[in-house]
Amino acid sequence: MNPNTPLSPRPLHHLSDVHHRVLTTRQLRDHGMPASELAGRCRPGGPWQQLLPGVYLLHPGPATSEERLHAALMYTLPRTSVPAQPGRSGPYGEAMITGLAALALHRFTSAPPLLALDRIDVLVPRTRRLRSAGFVRLLRAHDLPRARTVTGLPVAPVAHAVADAVAQLTDVAAVRRLLTEAVRGGHCEATAVVRELARAQLLGRPYITEAVDALLAEGRALAEGLMYDMVRDHALPAPLWNVELRMPGGPLLGAVDAYWPDHAVAADIDMRGAHREEGGAPWSEQSRKREHLERLGITVVRLTPKRLREAAEEQAAVVRTALVASADREPAPYVVVLPR
Repeated sequence: MNPNTPLSPRPLHHLSDVHHRVLTTRQLRDHGMPASELAGRCRPGGPWQQLLPGVYLLHPGPATSEERLHAALMYTLPRTSVPAQPGRSGPYGEAMITGLAALALHRFTSAPPLLALDRIDVLVPRTRRLRSAGFVRLLRAHDLPRARTVTGLPVAPVAHAVADAVAQLTDVAAVRRLLTEAVRGGHCEATAVVRELARAQLLGRPYITEAVDALLAEGRALAEGLMYDMVRDHALPAPLWNVELRMPGGPLLGAVDAYWPDHAVAADIDMRGAHREEGGAPWSEQSRKREHLERLGITVVRLTPKRLREAAEEQAAVVRTALVASADREPAPYVVVLPR
């Protein structure tokens, strides 16, 4: 007999929170619970039950959503003692809740309630040699995102969780609802969602491509609204909104979101991040437009949806500085301004 094994199991009735209502075989063994007694307590009609391989619920009756989430994460823990690994934190190692369960934790109204989910998706490193089981579906990634703590649980960031959820859905309306709520609800930027969809190689699915087009339009409309608010709230001169610039009798120079003709200053909302994974063509096109305008003496201020949302005052200061600095520049050539 192992000299460190207790002669009788330590009492468990004092354990009340979820971390002690759901325990693994290893934890119970370390607590002095013999395998025979564990099996006896989990017989039909017994006081305990097995939720997942190696994971037990220490009371009869249905598990709560909190207990199911905790059990799903506990299932990913090694069955034997292993040395601590760099990058691990908390009681669940590197595992984190993702997919629809994560979105429910992020309070998405378009995600089903936790207890209504047949499966809970858990993100683990690709190197883990573990299979999905019971109500746990394992998803793997080479590079895990930084988890966020929600109700004490490690949860994938919204954009990553949305991509993992969408990968399992074939209902076009459900996909649209999730993507729209991610952006309209202020959970993340449209560009972040599109990057994650590209990472998951989902942009080739036609119904997702259509939803993404609507998502980017939604993201741009929200960003334009933020830019209107920035100009008004910080008393900037009123620009000409959504115009195209053209040389007199010459070629089109490009469209800009705002233009101050007396100062030769343009402002553009930069949505390029959405396409970094798709070959970079829109990135190159916007870069060429900006370089061309600046060679003509037109200052182009780049505004991002994220900065407009989180630092509008700072962005207004950047625009104001460009307007003031125009007095010290050589006058730009005259350009024709057309409505877009």
